[in-house]
Amino acid sequence: MTTRHCGYTAIVGRPNVGKSTLLNHLLGQKLSITSRKPQTTRHNILGIKTHDSYQMLFVDTPGINDAKGRAINRYLNRSALSAMRDVDLIIFVVDRDLWTDADAAVAQQIKQAGAPVVVVLNKVDRLSTPEVLLPRMAQLAELLPNAECLPVSALNGNNLDALERIVKTHMPVGEFCFAEDQYTDRSERFLVAEIVREKITRQLGAELPYSTAIEIEEFRDEEKICHISALILVERDGQKRIIIGDGGQRIKKIGEQARHDIEALLGKKVMLRLWVKVKSGWSDDERALRSLGYRDER
Repeated sequence: MTTRHCGYTAIVGRPNVGKSTLLNHLLGQKLSITSRKPQTTRHNILGIKTHDSYQMLFVDTPGINDAKGRAINRYLNRSALSAMRDVDLIIFVVDRDLWTDADAAVAQQIKQAGAPVVVVLNKVDRLSTPEVLLPRMAQLAELLPNAECLPVSALNGNNLDALERIVKTHMPVGEFCFAEDQYTDRSERFLVAEIVREKITRQLGAELPYSTAIEIEEFRDEEKICHISALILVERDGQKRIIIGDGGQRIKKIGEQARHDIEALLGKKVMLRLWVKVKSGWSDDERALRSLGYRDER
């Protein structure tokens, strides 16, 4: 009988270094939403990859940020830091040629976690010259002397096979935690809400950085069609007008793009209805965050 291996890997780093893109390409399918805007990821997302005798459980995390300010920022940090507890491996994602105080802060948290670490230098396809990698790798080796270091391009899939081989070496012997055809533990309702938020973020990131949340009010799955009603929460009347757009054109476009991806996710026709509602101060209200599903994840 073949020996099975199963274990958890946390993918951590500051905002906007490509953690979600890395997870999606490791899985070979889209799970985490992505955009060029920092803090697109707001929850720990479990991605499951089963290959031969290995089941690798990847946890995509929100970017670790300055915890001062709104309640949602504190929630994002708690979620990311909680993912590093009791894992078998930490993938620390950094930008190919940019090191910030935020990266240094994440490195300190990783040291405290005590798990094995592989540092992934992402976006190496954008380097003007590969020589700049050498001083960066030397810097990281000094900072995290026991970590492995690997340059990759998550977007292009460069060197991800090598990363997966490293991950496998850290997977302990154990039975699989999930069915072999399962790729996440998140519900379809959750994934639908994330798709809607992705389309808003991609279209309006500069105008509406972090002031939207999605609440699924109806999810009625019939044999040939799924009826979905989603409430888009914003904090001010002006934000509501931005999302709706002139004559409702912007929200119509958001709905069309979201519906396309949701139909691909569910494998059937979707009737999607979007509404916009003002809920003042939701992002700085712990109770409001909990009601919207932003609960501490242990």
